[in-house]
Amino acid sequence: MVKKLKEVCELLGGELFGDGEIEINGVAGIKEASEGQITFVANPRYLSQIEKTRASAIIVCKGMQCNGKSIIQVPNPYLAWAKVVEIFSETDNKPKGIHPTAIIGENVKLGKDVSIQAYAVIEDGAEIGDEAIISSFVYIGRNSKIGAKTLIYPQVTIRENITIGERVIIHSGTVVGSDGFGFVPDNGKLHKIPQIGTVVIEDDVEIGAGVTIDRANTGKTVIGRGTKIDNLVQIAHNVVIGEDCLIVAQVGIAGSAVIGDRVKLAGQVGVVGHITIGNDAEITAKSGVSKNIP
Repeated sequence: MVKKLKEVCELLGGELFGDGEIEINGVAGIKEASEGQITFVANPRYLSQIEKTRASAIIVCKGMQCNGKSIIQVPNPYLAWAKVVEIFSETDNKPKGIHPTAIIGENVKLGKDVSIQAYAVIEDGAEIGDEAIISSFVYIGRNSKIGAKTLIYPQVTIRENITIGERVIIHSGTVVGSDGFGFVPDNGKLHKIPQIGTVVIEDDVEIGAGVTIDRANTGKTVIGRGTKIDNLVQIAHNVVIGEDCLIVAQVGIAGSAVIGDRVKLAGQVGVVGHITIGNDAEITAKSGVSKNIP
């Protein structure tokens, strides 16, 4: 893909200074960029690289000037960078169709332009939305629903009766809907409590690799719209996580905890069960949360 710099600027809604006729054919970091590529500066520590970079254009914040460089000024260079990377990574070669080795159960509903790749298993009664991609060795349990344009990477397990929204991304090795960890002591032994609830993953959620999200004992474990979950996170039964949260690697959230909207849990935070963390809270790395936070 090749776009003129003025076209890129228009797509970003920025202000162009320099040669708008420059042809941009890709993106790269400021140290690695070469002629024909566009880069960005969002962190002041990289300002010294502006004069050294070979990039043909740079995305910068409002008011910044770079002598001799064509630039696009925007209010948020990091957000603009995310958009420009998306523009130049678009492809028309998305896989479509059902691989002959895929196993499709009875009464499965498949939307338009879905991709079911090699050795995927989709059990009876499942529903796959339009343009969803189910990668190799994915397991989708009976009566589970996968929303439109959702991308599920290889070796993900989605158990029975689970609901996944639209435009969700789930990375390899994740398990959604495993049994909650519930046992009752009985004369020195542990009696398993059946976990008969479900998990609901709302739209635009991204779930990293190796995440485990347990099904509810009864009712629902919920991951709210737009929330992003890093690798190796454990979310227990009946947890409710709000919208647009950031859950960083190795966080553990115990059963029935309620996490508000826009909450940030840094790496290795532990949250005990049956407490509430209010909207916009930020918990620093390795913290243990044992009481309600407003």
